[in-house]
Amino acid sequence: MSNFKRYYQNNNIVFVTIVTYNRIPFLLKNIDKLRKSLINPNYSYKILAGVVLQDHMHLLIQADKAEEFPKIIASFKASFSKQMPINFNQTEEQLRRREKGIWQRKYYDHIIRDEKDLHRHLDYIHFNPMKHCNVKPIDWEFSSFKKFVQKGYYDKNWCNFGDKNKITELNYE
Repeated sequence: MSNFKRYYQNNNIVFVTIVTYNRIPFLLKNIDKLRKSLINPNYSYKILAGVVLQDHMHLLIQADKAEEFPKIIASFKASFSKQMPINFNQTEEQLRRREKGIWQRKYYDHIIRDEKDLHRHLDYIHFNPMKHCNVKPIDWEFSSFKKFVQKGYYDKNWCNFGDKNKITELNYE
């Protein structure tokens, strides 16, 4: 068993990548279930930005209590999993652990260090539809990009197809 430790502080902004097991593409077909699973009144947190693609999602989350952060991620996964039918090909290990075979066990996280780091991760989140689906951020329905355009943080034409090659060095997956 690994001795992996995560370090958080209260009110840190954390970039998170959560991926489906074997990158099975079913998140968008179940977007309403996923949205419902991201709300948990038992914990105090805000989702500041996010994007959902077929097989993974990126979120910027700010939790009031640092010790609750892993529980928040676990609650997202558990809530979504409970809404899904049991028709995934589970391994013996997953059956033993009572997992449905929906999510990868671990998740990637990165504590945002400063304003520049925050902007880089916001760009990465909003660039993801272009990277994976060749869709402009303004045209992707499952992203916080339009909210950020309305608030004046981005121009609606940010990240056009000509910008794609300038941003590809960002890789947080």
